[in-house]
Amino acid sequence: MQVPDQIEIRQAHDLIPYREALDEMTARNAAVHEGTARELVWLLEHPPVYTAGTSAAADELLDPRFDVVEAGRGGRYTYHGPGQRVGYLVLDLGKRARDVRGFVHAVEGWVIETLGDFGVNAWRAEGRVGIWTRGADGGEAKIGAIGIRIRRWVTMHGFSVNLAPDLTHFGGIVPCGIEDYGVTSLAALGIAVAPEEWDRALLARTEAFLARLEPRGAQDFGDKDLS
Repeated sequence: MQVPDQIEIRQAHDLIPYREALDEMTARNAAVHEGTARELVWLLEHPPVYTAGTSAAADELLDPRFDVVEAGRGGRYTYHGPGQRVGYLVLDLGKRARDVRGFVHAVEGWVIETLGDFGVNAWRAEGRVGIWTRGADGGEAKIGAIGIRIRRWVTMHGFSVNLAPDLTHFGGIVPCGIEDYGVTSLAALGIAVAPEEWDRALLARTEAFLARLEPRGAQDFGDKDLS
């Protein structure tokens, strides 16, 4: 794995409270913009929490059994908890392609290709945010979520992938505002993947992910909140 020196790779083994991570990520975003800190790829897990994006609708919070935090990212309600690996990306697009859609597409591709390394066929779905696959019942189900915020061309938030979370915890929300499809995990598909295994496979593809962020006729869409 070839990662430029300006990017810190951080892997957490203990659960990190969401608010704590959000505060640290926000501070890191500002520091990267100011040129006083390295960029960051941070892989971690949270205690159970529901997070509300900028488009979250009140009627999509069905049962607030866990703490509910306004995340400041694009998108709607999501769940984070043990067994779900989260990747936070604090990267300076001002030094790369200023292409918001291209960045989201690259993150999606990074996750989809890593899932493929574990034998999971996953894809993007037109009009539906997230990473999709076939659930145990054969129907389409969400296995990963994408939520991005870009401030002054430095990214925040990132993605989550369901390794082996308690899927009943998703029942307290309408995940990402999509009611017609279920949620699945690698464990529900009969695939056991430890966080360390996931991290290793994902990070092995970091160089290819970063290469996709280089300018190739990118368009400047301005600062955006996306998911």
